[in-house]
Amino acid sequence: MLRILRDLLRYNPEFRIGIVLVGFVLILSVLASFSPYPPDQVYVVPPDVPPSPTYWFGTTSRGQDVFWQLTFAIRNTLLFGGTVALISRVLALVIGLVSGYKGGWIDRVLMSINDTFIVMPLLPILVLFYFVMRDSMSWLILALIMACLGWAYDARLIRSVAMSLKTREFTQSSVFSGMSTREILVQEHLPYVMPIVFSTTMNNMVWSIGLEVTLSVLGFTDINTPTIGGMIYWANQHTAMVAGIWWWIAFPTAIVVMTFIGLFLLAVSMNEYIDPRSRLSRMGGAS
Repeated sequence: MLRILRDLLRYNPEFRIGIVLVGFVLILSVLASFSPYPPDQVYVVPPDVPPSPTYWFGTTSRGQDVFWQLTFAIRNTLLFGGTVALISRVLALVIGLVSGYKGGWIDRVLMSINDTFIVMPLLPILVLFYFVMRDSMSWLILALIMACLGWAYDARLIRSVAMSLKTREFTQSSVFSGMSTREILVQEHLPYVMPIVFSTTMNNMVWSIGLEVTLSVLGFTDINTPTIGGMIYWANQHTAMVAGIWWWIAFPTAIVVMTFIGLFLLAVSMNEYIDPRSRLSRMGGAS
């Protein structure tokens, strides 16, 4: 994996741009630990102050410093996307590898379940969950629900790779040597699908963050937990754009767009690396 990252940094400018953008967002999220203001307190600074040397990103109508509130918001948003991506990657890996390797009735059952999740309309289901669990809906519960709904596409992709790996000679040698199914999947097949896991993780984070922002702007999440969507929600509640407080919406929107672009570039770069022809062309090994 380190060799892959080295090659991407050396030969792929999109990957370098993505690393810079995501790195900037990560640094901004780390600054939340140094905030002089608690994330849930209001009217700690003068309201509706435009960007200035004192308040870099201005202040909100709720008396919050936009810069420091943004550090909390992007940290929580990234943690949300990372939690969804991590849990859904585990589900996709287990189901995809087992289904592709075992085949037969196990593959048919798992893929039937997989296809059921693929055709589910996610946004209406999440809104329904909110109305059913309105009093207990929290950041973590929403992340768990989205993780359980967001693995199906990637499981099918991993399954196709596992079906190919099953026919390779090294897999047959592993079977003849007495390795168990778990050992074959973890030691022999998992390294081959890790680049795909990295790429789908970036895509899944974009999907989950985008959906969380959408739900938060609509007020269908825990709006008291600072997130990017939560900041835009409160800005809309106070009619920030009509009142001329553009910075309350502009800076959170810019940061989340930067996050999307950075994650997208990382995913595209890894997809190009997975394709041998694109990789050789980048490295000057093909015409």
